[in-house]
Amino acid sequence: MTYGILGNASKDSIWEPLAHLTRWLYRHDLPFLLHRSLARGLEERGLVDAAFSSEHGSDDVAAHADLVLSFGGDGTLLRSAQQIGTREAPVLGVNVGRLGFLTRAEVSELEDVVALLEDGDYGVERRMVLEVRCEGADPDVPRWALNDFVIDKSGTASMIAIEAEVDGVFLNTYWADGLIVATPTGSTAYSLSVGGPIMAPASDVLVLTPIAPHTLTARPIVLPASATVTLRVTTRDHPFVVATDGVSAELDDDGVAFTLQRAAHAVCLVTLPERDYFTTIREKLSWGQSRVF
Repeated sequence: MTYGILGNASKDSIWEPLAHLTRWLYRHDLPFLLHRSLARGLEERGLVDAAFSSEHGSDDVAAHADLVLSFGGDGTLLRSAQQIGTREAPVLGVNVGRLGFLTRAEVSELEDVVALLEDGDYGVERRMVLEVRCEGADPDVPRWALNDFVIDKSGTASMIAIEAEVDGVFLNTYWADGLIVATPTGSTAYSLSVGGPIMAPASDVLVLTPIAPHTLTARPIVLPASATVTLRVTTRDHPFVVATDGVSAELDDDGVAFTLQRAAHAVCLVTLPERDYFTTIREKLSWGQSRVF
């Protein structure tokens, strides 16, 4: 199995564990490829030599890897998933961040984790993604999302109006700071922070979560994953922002329509023994822990 290694080169904390892992893989004759930016970063820091960097560096890691290791946090894993694209190569998040709902391995245990992978002692979860189509503008954002698609106000205290349809049927006009359409994977991201429900990964649903709605009865609504959601921003006096998995662009166009539906492909996340989703939720959200104030 060839390992592809992607990561957040802006995190200083990745370099030492990354160097340790690549040396370990090399000593054990396990094939691997580093994204070119990581290979150069290791070389510039004197952690590997130029020959090592040249031999193992690649600009297209995802196309040649059987399994991808993503060094960073959840944001890095989202970007890694975009690089993998529709190929559906499994990806394992290696946590170098803080919270990490998507990452499953810690940098301190990578040798043991690779041993599990080599023994085939792991699983793969196929996570639903949203396809995003836009009519009337061409924002420079990804065309599909593992976590969420967001429409948000831009640099103003004023709310925006967002018309929402579900399968061609009018749902509501949201007067709010914005609106989130989240997958089950994205339910523990932005949607959760503004009061959306937590949805287990296998749930075949989407959730629409308004951001600071003017009407307090405008609550999150859960929809079947088969639904087609169409959103239009009808506010005309100031720009707004759209974001796909955190990659954003500002728009100032009238009549722009965004259509969201389940994509044909999935993102495949590696799971490890004794690290189930509910354990992750309990640990990351500190459920069941008593607190003394």
